[in-house]
Amino acid sequence: MILVLAATAALAILLIFLGLSAGRGSAMTARLERYGSGQETSEPHKQPAASGPNLITSSAALASLNKVVERRDWGANLARDLARADVAMKPSEFLAIRVATFVGLPLLTFVLGLIVPGLRGPIALVVAAVLGLFIPRFWLRRRIAKRLKAFNAALADTITLIANALRAGSSFLQAIEMVVRETQPPISTEFGRLIREVNLGLPFEQALSNMVRRVKSDDLELMVTAISVQHQVGGNLAEILDSIAFTIRERVRIKGEIRTLTAQQKMSGYVVGFLPLGLMGVISLISPGFMTPMFQTPPAVAGLPAGMIILSVGAVMMIMGFAIIRRIVDIEV
Repeated sequence: MILVLAATAALAILLIFLGLSAGRGSAMTARLERYGSGQETSEPHKQPAASGPNLITSSAALASLNKVVERRDWGANLARDLARADVAMKPSEFLAIRVATFVGLPLLTFVLGLIVPGLRGPIALVVAAVLGLFIPRFWLRRRIAKRLKAFNAALADTITLIANALRAGSSFLQAIEMVVRETQPPISTEFGRLIREVNLGLPFEQALSNMVRRVKSDDLELMVTAISVQHQVGGNLAEILDSIAFTIRERVRIKGEIRTLTAQQKMSGYVVGFLPLGLMGVISLISPGFMTPMFQTPPAVAGLPAGMIILSVGAVMMIMGFAIIRRIVDIEV
């Protein structure tokens, strides 16, 4: 019992030491990141406590990996996508999650194969590995799309609020601060980042450009372009914003009508793309050996089983059909 307590105490001291050594050199950087992301607390000298679960995300090895990843173009793009999704995660952490799902989902499938015989085959393991690789990316894209939709839906009312504040005699930055106080995320989050970047000394035009790059909204880009032009040539900004708000409302209305009219065609595309895969999965579960002849020789074509050639051609044609249907129903407004 004494040895167990001593080992536990030694491990706790080691974890605290590692946590302090990992966060000691980057206190100023961490504080600037918290301020830039809106997480600055009212206690300026309070540092985050090192604990067991946070040790992985604050380790020096992961921080070094994150620096290497962000130097790459794809790493910078991934960091931008995480910012667009408003995910408090670094690119290296997201990559670690993708690796974990890529390895863990096939292992889970293998364990379940001990209970369900249909999950023992190589097809199930390959499908699980592919799903584990793409599920985190799919989740990130869905989160980005959902957040962008919510942003665009509330942007017209936000522009009207800014125009009314300008008419009341407020400056543009004061109007933005009122938007941060009176609106809900993601509008308040993005405009709050705009205010913090300006307070940190970034030029106002550059802060607006950063917000457009984060959000990637055509409606927001229209508003930012109008504001930039007005700052250069002058004019009544309130009237310009009212015209932009009316245009955005009409565009949202037309997009909703198009989405309603093309819903059946989109569903047809999903059926064309995923019905064969679903049938193959159900048949494999019901009869695990049903697909085995597709991977046997003879017959063979160019040294490969003829069944694999047929499945490959069918998969390519399904992907082409799905892409064509998606292209047809993707109507720009």
